[in-house]
Amino acid sequence: MAKRDYYDILGINKSSSQDQIKSAYRKLAVKFHPDKNPGDKSAEEKFKEASEAYHVLSNSERKQNYDNFGHAAFDNNSGGRGGFGNFDFSSSFSDIFEDFFSEGFSGGASRRSRRSNYRGSDLRYDLSISLEEAFSGKKQDIKFSSSEKCDICNGNGSKPGYNASSCNMCGGNGQVRSSQGFFTVQQTCPQCSGSGEEITNPCNSCNGQGKKQASKRLSVTIPKGVDDGTRIRLAGKGEAGSRGAGNGDLYLFINVNSHELFKRSDEHLFFECPVSIADAALGVSIEIPTIDGGKAKIKIPAGTQNGKQFRLRGKGMPLMRSGGVGDLYVQVNTEIPVSLNKEQKELLEKFREIENEKSNPSIKKFFQKAKSFWSN
Repeated sequence: MAKRDYYDILGINKSSSQDQIKSAYRKLAVKFHPDKNPGDKSAEEKFKEASEAYHVLSNSERKQNYDNFGHAAFDNNSGGRGGFGNFDFSSSFSDIFEDFFSEGFSGGASRRSRRSNYRGSDLRYDLSISLEEAFSGKKQDIKFSSSEKCDICNGNGSKPGYNASSCNMCGGNGQVRSSQGFFTVQQTCPQCSGSGEEITNPCNSCNGQGKKQASKRLSVTIPKGVDDGTRIRLAGKGEAGSRGAGNGDLYLFINVNSHELFKRSDEHLFFECPVSIADAALGVSIEIPTIDGGKAKIKIPAGTQNGKQFRLRGKGMPLMRSGGVGDLYVQVNTEIPVSLNKEQKELLEKFREIENEKSNPSIKKFFQKAKSFWSN
């Protein structure tokens, strides 16, 4: 059976650019890939056919030979297996996809990608602050141990005047290949751990690591309104990378200590204010503390019940991003007097004798419900 023209297979012509050749192959490879068409022999053959065409046309020398001599340029007496000439699919498969997906396996982009794998580790620092500090924000110096780039070798791991050499196992690619039947498997090189390089003359100061441990001091800014559990990222302040790779990040985890007066819920604060029975019954004006260190005056109306809340707008916590401010809620807790003296007891006894149902509407309502329950 006559072999199809490579240009017809990819749906292009001789004047098509390399980008157009690649784009055409991309569509066919995605469409007919065996993983997307399990058990479909026709799709598998089309996938092989497109890969063979791309293998030839993506290389300028092979393309020129094909344009001059057609399939005869690659057929040894037309004795190819399965109608595919001398195209060794198993050995060329990885080359095709290497060129197609990695844009040149041993190029600068791949080396940069391998170097990024040696990025330094991220660090965590737990910082405890008071609620007042969370309200106002603060600057604080922190100390921690971390690795930093070696100042002797400038982070490359080699003695001054020397450079790393290409790994002799992977040829500097950082990857090694092994054939497993139809496919070629690519794995990280075990000798250089994927870096593609070997340190043959390691730096005496860092033993070839390109970094060493050091004690660090850093001034950090805690923003206003920070809440318990907030995470703050400090880019590039973590562990130094290996062999010139970038630093990791430092993450501050904020713990806001509990307060003896205020309780917090998001941007709002809550405050429990004890009030005597007499003040709750007769009414009173009181001063209460606010989180900014100041005072606020509230009026407790006569007859205020236990648990009643009063809202003070704008007296809560600032919001980190919006610039708004929460509110302060003051809850009245009526305190029952204890350790009464003789005069206090006599006055309360007299008060109990003269109080009526109108003075205690909740009590009256409760016993009405109780009588109804008993009668039923």
